[in-house]
Amino acid sequence: MNFSEVFKLSSLLCKFSPDGKYLASCVQYRLVVRDVNTLQILQLYTCLDQIQHIEWSADSLFILCAMYKRGLVQVWSLEQPEWHCKIDEGSAGLVASCWSPDGRHILNTTEFHLRITVWSLCTKSVSYIKYPKACLQGITFTRDGRYMALAERRDCKDYVSIFVCSDWQLLRHFDTDTQDLTGIEWAPNGCVLAVWDTCLEYKILLYSLDGRLLSTYSAYEWSLGIKSVAWSPSSQFLAVGSYDGKVRILNHVTWKMITEFGHPAAINDPKIVVYKEAEKSPQLGLGCLSFPPPRAGAGPLPSSESKYEIASVPVSLQTLKPVTDRANPKIGIGMLAFSPDSYFLATRNDNIPNAVWVWDIQKLRLFAVLEQLSPVRAFQWDPQQPRLAICTGGSRLYLWSPAGCMSVQVPGEGKHIPEATDVAALLCAVWHHTG
Repeated sequence: MNFSEVFKLSSLLCKFSPDGKYLASCVQYRLVVRDVNTLQILQLYTCLDQIQHIEWSADSLFILCAMYKRGLVQVWSLEQPEWHCKIDEGSAGLVASCWSPDGRHILNTTEFHLRITVWSLCTKSVSYIKYPKACLQGITFTRDGRYMALAERRDCKDYVSIFVCSDWQLLRHFDTDTQDLTGIEWAPNGCVLAVWDTCLEYKILLYSLDGRLLSTYSAYEWSLGIKSVAWSPSSQFLAVGSYDGKVRILNHVTWKMITEFGHPAAINDPKIVVYKEAEKSPQLGLGCLSFPPPRAGAGPLPSSESKYEIASVPVSLQTLKPVTDRANPKIGIGMLAFSPDSYFLATRNDNIPNAVWVWDIQKLRLFAVLEQLSPVRAFQWDPQQPRLAICTGGSRLYLWSPAGCMSVQVPGEGKHIPEATDVAALLCAVWHHTG
């Protein structure tokens, strides 16, 4: 794996364009756009304040920079560098900004979620959507970009509104049978909308495009419920991660559970491959030692090597005892992700934080387990093939495929990469466009 030289970066703001041709990064109030192949600077834009969020339009022709502290959004054009746009939300403030799928409208969420303002770059018109709900995932677009679903809260009750993205006209508006809606997400085919309730009540509801309730699923009562939800790319399966440490798979025909995956700390099945990360310090010869000892800052010591070893079953994984009398306890399935071909599902049980579980969806069984030396911060599938990238906040990336595992040392000036969760996101962006 090859790496470029190190570039300056602020607030971890670095994103590839959807077409894979450009790389945008931020240094304080400057936006730098580079060519992906040569990494030469193509454009350099100066914003009015420090940038806090950047996002490419779907056609890679525009990029927005949000400055939440000042309630400003600036938009820049790659084709016409002299053109620019400034959106000022004024006293309403700004807490979120995103593109519509057509890349010609910007949706700004004001402070306290009082409204969403839709700005058109073509007609300069403005539309307002009231009562957006402040929740984890309250807005979702269909993959074809035709419809948007928005979670709303009115008169202490949850609603969902479906809009046509071409003219922002309301298509459907219906209430949901939830106590405190937490998230919504369209199936990849755009036919079904998943709506799930607060963690205090286990409930997930499936709605059609016209607002009909197709099914309701609840696994148990009187305990913490849903923690994570993920659609398979084929839209055939819906994975629901729960606080009880299990993943339940629902099918798209009857919306009933077809299986559940537990995450025990002890693995006894000899058919399951368990990879354990092992760290080995390099051997130092006398020629490597210097007297007196080098000054602080003179240079890093030789780093240790990391590799995977196949463990012999039975295997006991490292567990974390959760603090159950505090909010958001570290228990349950906090991360879920399907492979692009829907063959595999990767999961992480938060009270076994060092392990990643890979499930075979075709055979509905556990395929492999990877145990790291440090807690897993993030993982991401390669969109082109069944290959998983894992990062733990250190200076290494870990790659898994059905053929095996490998550890990759990421070169850098320091011993650790700050917030290495973004490394997996960047690697995903490269995979998305280059395969």
